[in-house]
Amino acid sequence: MRPALISGVVAAASAAAALVSTVLAAPDAIAAPARAGCTASTGPYQRPMEQYLGRPVDGIQSEADCEAVRAFQMKHAVPRTDGYADLATYRFMLAVKAAANPNAAGHCPVRTYRVTCVDMDRQLLWVQTGKRIDFRPVPIRTGRDAQETRPGWHAIYWRDKDHVSTLYDNAPMPYAQFFDGGQALHGHLGNLFDGGGSAGCVNLTVHDAAFLWKLLGIDDAVYVWGTKPGTAV
Repeated sequence: MRPALISGVVAAASAAAALVSTVLAAPDAIAAPARAGCTASTGPYQRPMEQYLGRPVDGIQSEADCEAVRAFQMKHAVPRTDGYADLATYRFMLAVKAAANPNAAGHCPVRTYRVTCVDMDRQLLWVQTGKRIDFRPVPIRTGRDAQETRPGWHAIYWRDKDHVSTLYDNAPMPYAQFFDGGQALHGHLGNLFDGGGSAGCVNLTVHDAAFLWKLLGIDDAVYVWGTKPGTAV
């Protein structure tokens, strides 16, 4: 082989080696920036979240508190995931906390048949047959002051998957299951955690209402007790 040709081959090989070295080094050179610190301010439910998460209970947000709340929010699909301890985060925490034994206090009657339990004190709903939990506790929204959800025993008497309210400006009520007069279990397209209440219905997320629709049927029992926070007794 002629010297000039040999020199060209060597030069090409050196260039290729340099290119490979650059590519292999690239991940370190263009590494993703470090995750920004958690900076959400102190939320209205700071103390109960600190207590649940095993943080120092002082009601003052620290970066470590924020990170713990944010991790909880992301794990449990809370609407916000910035570490701020809002009402939604608190209600999701109550549902998670109650998951192992939602009827530990015994407020929902245990029967051999299926009972949908509506706990207005904690704003939770679950379904049980005997002591078996058929539907895990989930956050709900019951009636506002002067339009409270009526307590006591009820039974589902009418179901309408695509119901639209005839009383409240044609408001959509997906997966509606009526249990007492105009009061129903149904999905709510808006914010369950705006601090207000329904007009007497038991509002769920549309996802939870759809699951409940598949589980329940006509004549299934519904038991309601307690008082929604912020309403009169």
